[in-house]
Amino acid sequence: MLRLALVSDAFLAQALYRLKAALQARGVPVLPRIAHRLAMICAQLSIGDPVVVHPGVYIVHGQVVADGLVEIHSGVTIAPFVTIGLRAGDVRGATIEADVSIGTGAKLIGGVRIGAGARIGANAVVVDDVAPGTTVVGAPARPVRRPSPQAD
Repeated sequence: MLRLALVSDAFLAQALYRLKAALQARGVPVLPRIAHRLAMICAQLSIGDPVVVHPGVYIVHGQVVADGLVEIHSGVTIAPFVTIGLRAGDVRGATIEADVSIGTGAKLIGGVRIGAGARIGANAVVVDDVAPGTTVVGAPARPVRRPSPQAD
């Protein structure tokens, strides 16, 4: 794990995010801000205070921004240059369910729900909910593949 921390900027940044969250939960002053700034410096990773990142989220590299009331569940993979942002005047951000893959440069805007197992294509701009297991691409994002109904 030490080797991973030394070679992966995103791993170190996620560790700093977890440290920041733990310190905030304990009411420690100043140190959470320092941990946040270090994460921004080492991997250009900015995860806002209200964002909840569950264990098992994999950020491939840095250059990721998430802010607002965002929840990212286990098994999610986030590629570089992804923005999980807000609509003007609204603090509700995305809810990203388990096992979602978010491609390079994708933007998730506002209080969208990304269903479990969904795939967000590179540079997609998601402004509406994505059903579980669906693949979306484009700007605005549109489905290109939906899960097939299972035979009984």
